[in-house]
Amino acid sequence: MELRSHWLRRAFIATALVLSTTAPVLATNNHGKATDFLLDNGMEVVVIPDHRAPVVTHMVWYNIGSADEQPGKSGIAHFVEHLMFKAATINHAAGEFDRAVAEIGGSHNAFTDYDYTAFYETVAPSALEQMMSFEADRMFNLNLTDDDIKTERDVILEERRSRIDNNPQAVMDEEVDATLWQSQPYRIPVIGWMQELEKLNWNDAVCFYNLYYRPNNAVLVVTGDVEPETVKALAEKTYGKVAAGLGLARIRPVEPEQNTKRTVTLTDARVSVPRFSTQWVVPSYHTAEPGEAEALDLLAEILGGNNRSRLYQQLLVKQGIAAEAGANFGGTMLDATSFTIYGSPRGDAKIADLEAAVDAEIARIVKDGVTDDELDEAKDRQVRSVILARDNPAYMALMYGATLATGGSVNDVEEWPDRIRKVTADQVKGVAGRYLVPDHSTTGYLLPKTEK
Repeated sequence: MELRSHWLRRAFIATALVLSTTAPVLATNNHGKATDFLLDNGMEVVVIPDHRAPVVTHMVWYNIGSADEQPGKSGIAHFVEHLMFKAATINHAAGEFDRAVAEIGGSHNAFTDYDYTAFYETVAPSALEQMMSFEADRMFNLNLTDDDIKTERDVILEERRSRIDNNPQAVMDEEVDATLWQSQPYRIPVIGWMQELEKLNWNDAVCFYNLYYRPNNAVLVVTGDVEPETVKALAEKTYGKVAAGLGLARIRPVEPEQNTKRTVTLTDARVSVPRFSTQWVVPSYHTAEPGEAEALDLLAEILGGNNRSRLYQQLLVKQGIAAEAGANFGGTMLDATSFTIYGSPRGDAKIADLEAAVDAEIARIVKDGVTDDELDEAKDRQVRSVILARDNPAYMALMYGATLATGGSVNDVEEWPDRIRKVTADQVKGVAGRYLVPDHSTTGYLLPKTEK
């Protein structure tokens, strides 16, 4: 499965977590306890041993994503990620890395998001040093040609056409993001705007690569059948030889206070079932006051996280007016994030019927709060889900890496279950009333061409 893009990365995470939350994961016992250290050049290394299977996942996270791009250069982060796979280095020919992974029966890929870019390999432990050597080499020695630029630029232009421009839902998502965020660069799509992608050139790519692809701007996460001492020795032997770059501060615009209700409507002949989504700007785990993000996570779970949630039971089971309905809190972001509710009508029901029913459920929580049983069940589901996610080293590397790349720490990861368990019903009620304000929202309507 290709993961070299924002939307596929999100699908991968959703499958990996087996839940709707994007909260950090835990390490609950000694064999899953993380070890964290710094190399002399500033690269952070995290090792999470798990000896249940002879497999290791090696994942390099760069603290650079699409939200860090310069104005007018949208898509450059994703473009450079592609070039890391395409181009030769000073020491290796183009395609040599791919062949080496294939020969040992491993897998590798990469993805770009708003706040980070990551590259990973899943291989046998005996191949770990070789993977480290390849990644360390392309961290510093990428050798880009004009042909690489032209070929791979054509690839991302076609990716844009096929994944976004030919998909009404994807077009709608872009337009909603561009309306929800007034200042934050999250309003710009990770893949970039077409007119700016067409102008990306060799100088753009080289400058971006030279500035951001450095060990002191990266985190290495290694999970699986390894020991911290072994990883440290190999990391010093490979990544430790790469010189540190400039110290980089991630300075982003501050999102102004949301104080209006906005709507976006897209009609398209290819749409057969209408859909709506409503979003609010809310704090992320990195920006929230203590307990707020955890309460928002549980609010999303109770409101629309599964088939026991309020929206599912009320709209699908009892009223029968929805084909789908849910809620999501995107907590793992460097800056503020969004809280989303969504739904599609069923039968003769209209979107207005769904909206009214959703508004009623939110109003009930704002007025009466949630029950202790609801809260306890939501806590149990979330904690159980992240425990189950520990069964795959790749998922562990992804969860730790995403937290560290968005301003969190290893302690944040490991203490998350305890923080979830401490959330009170009053806190959940409080964040619902504070943030899910109808007059401060952005709603998108995706309608068939004939819909009035």
